[in-house]
Amino acid sequence: MANEVSSSSVALELMFGGESGWVEARTWCDHLASLSSDLSHILTPHTPCTRCHHPFENWLCLCCKDVLCSRFVNMHMLEHYQEKDHCLALSYSDLSVWCFSCDSYLDAQVILQLRPVYEIAHLLKFGEAPPFRTMQLLQVCDNNEAGSSSSTS
Repeated sequence: MANEVSSSSVALELMFGGESGWVEARTWCDHLASLSSDLSHILTPHTPCTRCHHPFENWLCLCCKDVLCSRFVNMHMLEHYQEKDHCLALSYSDLSVWCFSCDSYLDAQVILQLRPVYEIAHLLKFGEAPPFRTMQLLQVCDNNEAGSSSSTS
């Protein structure tokens, strides 16, 4: 019986994130005050890196709106953070938002200050608005998680 429990725990862990590289995005960041005051006008997702002109794997600095390549290309966004302390960036590859100072992804659908730039980037990349999760759905998910954790104890 104990082996069954541990096997199912391992299966759940693998399915929901353990050992799989799953990352839980943060729902708050202390660095949001550094966001550019005008993120309603951004360069398109097809904009090359301003330093090396590489066309892919680029990030938009959410502090100054420069477009720079990822650490998997020539690391220009990382260098930009180290030089300017501009810690917030949006990936044009998958539209994720990263805070270099927190060393964490940020949930652009939950953090209201990030939703407008995420929506504009999604429109520019895909030609349509993103399917945002509603706050009601988020609350239902939270309630379900709370209920399932209390019923398993």
